[in-house]
Amino acid sequence: MAFLEVNGRSVAYRLLGAEALPLVVLAHPLGMTQAVWDDLLPALLPRYRVLTWDLPGHGASAAWPGSGGEITPASLAAEALALADHAGASRFHFVGTSIGGVVGQQLLAGHSERLLSATLTNTGAVIGNPDLWNTRAGRVRQEGLAAMAGEIVPRWFAPALIEAQPALAEGWKVQMARTDGESYARLCEMLGRTDFSGKLADHDVPVQLLGGSEDMATPPATLETLAGECSDAPLEILGTVGHVPSVECPGAFAQRLLGWLTV
Repeated sequence: MAFLEVNGRSVAYRLLGAEALPLVVLAHPLGMTQAVWDDLLPALLPRYRVLTWDLPGHGASAAWPGSGGEITPASLAAEALALADHAGASRFHFVGTSIGGVVGQQLLAGHSERLLSATLTNTGAVIGNPDLWNTRAGRVRQEGLAAMAGEIVPRWFAPALIEAQPALAEGWKVQMARTDGESYARLCEMLGRTDFSGKLADHDVPVQLLGGSEDMATPPATLETLAGECSDAPLEILGTVGHVPSVECPGAFAQRLLGWLTV
């Protein structure tokens, strides 16, 4: 793991693979870390250079400063671009899940010239509603993430996976509890404000969408709406998969991703 200062904050990232290969930038979901991509690396690294990073206050990245104001999709996209610049890539493939997919939408809307392709999974032009996110932000500030992890983490995964691998959910509860609560709360508030409706069609970037049949946070209907916003981008819904396909079915996800990425 390495660190880069971006706008006065230390951002934790990994840059793996041969410098001559095309770059793939991977953005993780809210409450998780760049470790969600670990099981995809063996499939990607023979053909691509891979960049992952931790969102503000997640993993080893510094928390969002108290005086830093609101977090916006543009703030997060600026981190992705700074890291890609640091890697020496003028253009790159982007893959993002959940809030990571929101970062991808910001790149499509504002920086499409930097993208070779965009794969957006388990995300939406609108995710949930402001009341939901503002309520969660308030609870995080009052109760703390450790107290809330038990109700949030099981929603990430299909029930059958939780039953078969109970340690998976327990492990992510521990990781979520380590996340900076104020950074998480501000990201919740960002999601409550974010709406990319009508902003995603004016570009020439190939877009592929992926969802899970048992995703409660961004159900298939949310992905179908996003597909329409992205000029009817192709969409695949994976059966018996929840919100985080890179963790739940990394082999199937990697196989599809290698088929979608274009150089």
